[in-house]
Amino acid sequence: MAAAVAMRSGSGSDGGGYDKAGMDSGKYVRYTPEQVEALERVYAECPKPSSSRRQQLLRECPILANIEPKQIKVWFQNRRCRDKQRKEASRLQAVNRKLTAMNKLLMEENERLQKQVSQLVHENAYMKQQLQNPPLANDTSCESNVTTPQNPLRDASNPSGLLTIAEETLTEFLSKATGTAVDWVPMPGMKPGPDSFGIVAVSHGCRGVAARACGLVNLEPTKIVEILKDRPSWFRDCRSLEVFTMFPAGNGGTIELVYMQMYAPTTLVPARDFWTLRYTTTMEDGSLVVCERSLSGSGGGPSTASAQQFVRAEMLPSGYLVRPCEGGGSIVHIVDHLDLEAWSVPEVLRPLYESSRVVAQKMTTAALRHIRQIAQETSGEVVYALGRQPAVLRTFSQRLSRGFNDAISGFNDDGWSVMGGDGIEDVIIACNAKKVRNTSTSANAFVTPGGVICAKASMLLQSVPPAVLVRFLREHRSEWADYNFDAYSASSLKTSSCSLPGLRPMRFSGSQIIMPLAHTVENEEILEVVRLEGQTLTHDDGLMSRDIHLLQLCTGIDEKSMGSCFQLVFAPIDELFPDDAPLISSGFRVIPLDMKTDGTPAGRTLDLASSLEVGSTAQPTGDASLDDCNLRSVLTIAFQFPYEMHLQDSVATMARQYVRSIVSSVQRVSMAISPSRSGLNAGQKIISGFPEATTLARWICQSYQLHLGVELLRQADDAGESLLKMLWDYEDAILCCSFKEKPVFTFANEMGLNMLETSLVALQDLSLDKIFDEAGRKALYNEIPKLMEQGYVYLPGGVCLSGMGRHVSFEQAVAWKVLGEDNNVHCLAFCFVNWSFV
Repeated sequence: MAAAVAMRSGSGSDGGGYDKAGMDSGKYVRYTPEQVEALERVYAECPKPSSSRRQQLLRECPILANIEPKQIKVWFQNRRCRDKQRKEASRLQAVNRKLTAMNKLLMEENERLQKQVSQLVHENAYMKQQLQNPPLANDTSCESNVTTPQNPLRDASNPSGLLTIAEETLTEFLSKATGTAVDWVPMPGMKPGPDSFGIVAVSHGCRGVAARACGLVNLEPTKIVEILKDRPSWFRDCRSLEVFTMFPAGNGGTIELVYMQMYAPTTLVPARDFWTLRYTTTMEDGSLVVCERSLSGSGGGPSTASAQQFVRAEMLPSGYLVRPCEGGGSIVHIVDHLDLEAWSVPEVLRPLYESSRVVAQKMTTAALRHIRQIAQETSGEVVYALGRQPAVLRTFSQRLSRGFNDAISGFNDDGWSVMGGDGIEDVIIACNAKKVRNTSTSANAFVTPGGVICAKASMLLQSVPPAVLVRFLREHRSEWADYNFDAYSASSLKTSSCSLPGLRPMRFSGSQIIMPLAHTVENEEILEVVRLEGQTLTHDDGLMSRDIHLLQLCTGIDEKSMGSCFQLVFAPIDELFPDDAPLISSGFRVIPLDMKTDGTPAGRTLDLASSLEVGSTAQPTGDASLDDCNLRSVLTIAFQFPYEMHLQDSVATMARQYVRSIVSSVQRVSMAISPSRSGLNAGQKIISGFPEATTLARWICQSYQLHLGVELLRQADDAGESLLKMLWDYEDAILCCSFKEKPVFTFANEMGLNMLETSLVALQDLSLDKIFDEAGRKALYNEIPKLMEQGYVYLPGGVCLSGMGRHVSFEQAVAWKVLGEDNNVHCLAFCFVNWSFV
């Protein structure tokens, strides 16, 4: 066996044959191939072995017996250094390829802009000439220069007619992707560069809404085309895509007739569908093209019963251009051009259908981000927790999102039907008997007769930053959620039948542990597991742990997020988290109606819990932008509850009341986080929804002064909205109930709603006797004669119950008769002083 030879000169080879033994000695050691192989085996297991591990290596490997421990240490140091150098070289090569491709894209964009400038200069000169020399009325020689001929409809009943439409679609698409057919302007907030995922532009002054994106993706063109054509896999708003007919075209291409359905973003608008021709072909330079357009505005496509819940939208020439890139990867151009028939939605929601930025964020950039995510997962750059494969976690995200979309849209062909309400149309209750509870695909799976009930509502928010609201809902679950309802939903995963909340009382410890699972490239979407810690309070079980696990999907909570949709969607899961776990999605979706112009996030913190405490006037810290103060958005809430057939009506009532309480909590949170502290205005709007709100406020204050001889409010001689505002902001809880045999609450100020943990809409579900315990009801009934005689009465301090069943202590309460204009008793008013939750 060759011995180690000390050499005064020489250089270390990349294979590890030579290594410097020490900086002071200047010696090099040459290793035999057998020695290098033994060291490489150890390095593969442990790149940085400890001193004891190196000593063990020398003892166990006779071929290394004549090597000094210090020399072994230096070999591992040099080996790690070479690894680091190789990785850095590989990274720099990847950056160089990306910069080269980005430079090519920028040069093409510059060339397109130069053509556009030249075209505009030509049109400007022509218009000047026309103004100086007006043409004759019957002169039509120049019409072709100023108008764009429209493509006549072709006969779609035969392949030759469809081929003509396909070729025209290809030409128009390429003119948008790389030409000047559309006046593209850079999308605000998207700056191209080596750290950017691509170049994004939106249309200006064209028909419909359009967006374009281009970027470098480290995948082969055929793989990219395969992914992008599978639109439901990356476009969360796509409900289904069905290819009705497919036949070959020239150049090995194909023509397909496609029917696509999209989900409705909120409960306030109908869903959209498309009937399109899709053409896939290969260009002469080897580029792959997938282009698509609607065959007709509204008359084509399937005419089935399932299409009756949709509004037919139009897709103008759109598609994907994928060009192979030198050194690997592809350059991808994406164009989406739609006419979403904005006339069919309420005017306040039309920005969702008239904004090219919404299309860019929901479709165009979503497609580019998705294929970049796949590229990173394929290359091994992304490693996820719990040893899950990326495709499995991505499937979980898609299932959560799809389940939430299904609940919001409530399509009839999925089995959804709207149930009768209680006379107030604030919460929609829908039932789906097709959804049965099935824990898994194993032999122990069970199915029970029943289904799922969904309670959903939508509301308009003013001056509430969507990202801040969703982050707060995520991080402060105890401010809006009831642990008993989470436990009820989680019980659907168990083999035993579930019971209604209240039959098995739970207590939430207030602790939630968030465990991240996966996130997308730019953290715009996060998948995580949430563990809620709770205990049962029944005597049978004693104090036992009843932890609940939720699979949760968060969208748009990053500070720099410029998304068109901010979501918090979750579903209870079994703690074993099987791949085929059933998911019943619930959650929140906030959609901005007024997009920010600069994309600059408001520097706000989430230290908001103090703002929600009783009587607090604390405001969120940070600088609020003017965009936040003027921002409008629509919030959609949807919660699903499994039920057994005999409990359907009970579960429906429970779901309605629970969603109403959540609406109240969200209103309270929104007022706390509003940059302009516009909760005052929000409160007025909520109250003004009730008839004679300002009149009732005046009666309350006048009656208080009449009976007690003092003013309830300072400057109580004010009238109208100003008096209503002061009453809404009053520091103590003020409640009004009807003057009937069974009094029910009809009005409350902000503190009153906070004390009862309810909303103005759900307030009438509470009666006066329900908020007092036995001792409180007895004390109240004893004082009724005195109240009717002198018009007011003081009640001693005690304990009452909120609408959510929590105990509330108060120092003192005063009750008085509220008299109307005719001096008849209109209602009874109560003021609870210094109240707090026990």
